[in-house]
Amino acid sequence: MPFARFNYIGSGCRASFRYWNQRNKSVAFRECKAHLAAVSMTTADRTLQHQFARGVFLALSLFLIPCSGMAQSQVSIAQEWMRAAPAVPDLKLPATRPAWEKQRTEIRGTLTRLLGDLPPRPLDPRAQTISREDRGDYNLEKFQFDNGAGAKVPGYLFLPKRTGKVPAILWCHWHGGQYDNGKEELLRAEHTPEMPGPTLAKLGFAVMGIDAYGFGERNGKGPGGSEEKGGAGEMTASKFNLWMGRSLWGMILRDDLMALDYLCSRPEVDASRVGATGISMGATRTWWLMALDERLRAGVAVACLTRYQDLIAAGGLKHHGIYYFVPGMLRQFDTEAVISLVAPRRLLCLTGDEDAGSPLVGVRKIEEQVRPAYELYEAGSAFESVIYPKTGHVYTPDMWQRMVRWMGDSLDR
Repeated sequence: MPFARFNYIGSGCRASFRYWNQRNKSVAFRECKAHLAAVSMTTADRTLQHQFARGVFLALSLFLIPCSGMAQSQVSIAQEWMRAAPAVPDLKLPATRPAWEKQRTEIRGTLTRLLGDLPPRPLDPRAQTISREDRGDYNLEKFQFDNGAGAKVPGYLFLPKRTGKVPAILWCHWHGGQYDNGKEELLRAEHTPEMPGPTLAKLGFAVMGIDAYGFGERNGKGPGGSEEKGGAGEMTASKFNLWMGRSLWGMILRDDLMALDYLCSRPEVDASRVGATGISMGATRTWWLMALDERLRAGVAVACLTRYQDLIAAGGLKHHGIYYFVPGMLRQFDTEAVISLVAPRRLLCLTGDEDAGSPLVGVRKIEEQVRPAYELYEAGSAFESVIYPKTGHVYTPDMWQRMVRWMGDSLDR
């Protein structure tokens, strides 16, 4: 078998084994076997394939036996830490809508305070248009705005060629350690089944996305300077903001809300028909933004519906970067309190049951706690959570189709 083919097989198996501690051994074996089966081979190749696979499986088995105990020990330690910490208050919904509206206002106020002492957003959203291109079915604008906190925020705006005002989607890019990507995700089918920007624009949506702190054109433009990029730059940005009495997560959301301000101000956009969506970090940005701002009429969160206590219990803090953590959050409430603020607006959550960053037990608890908030508005169908079996941290074609339908139905495209 050529070396390149060996290398291809090895890469696929390593991809399955890399997250062995997120899943069970049989899942890793199954994925590696499927990867091996997908490679076209001669009879001689297959003999070498089987020898290679047996060696990999044996090595992995020997490796996993001691490490499984180590992972269990780490989880036990996490549980001990949680038992010694102050209890996280449960979300207790009142029986009436007026009582909930009062509690809802209090929760949102607490949430805003937890994000830190954020600089106020400008009342008049302004952006500088850098370029405008005719792409056939749509126009593509590149813009930037000053966030008033020492940074220029670049973004893309896809405008369909339609008469009248159009619905709009605020696209929140993912993390994935891909700091050079950022808003470029809109123009790639890299971890989404299709290119989000062009595809959604052709369907009649205006689509906007910006670079979050440390991503895309903002990689290397933090307090550490141009030589400090990637995770190091993200860590420095977090440290800086903590000293300023605010969280990096709060500043990321603040930029997103400024982008929303600009999106809603555009004459081509119907500001009453705006939604948000994204995968991974983009999914978390989606439901936080919906909790904070009523202008977002609909949202689709793909591959990140995380209940924080259950993430800790599963030993999963390592699956999320430093940007993600809000000081004091669990002294007040857990994720279900955030998502309950979205009711009665439409929210669709799509999660794989093997996504280590969103433990399934936590997803089920969120569902159980959030549905009563929707029922207070007699809007139970406006909240939907779909669990995909034998699926990890991915954006599947079915998820994409569900997202498109949800946005179309919600924003009256």
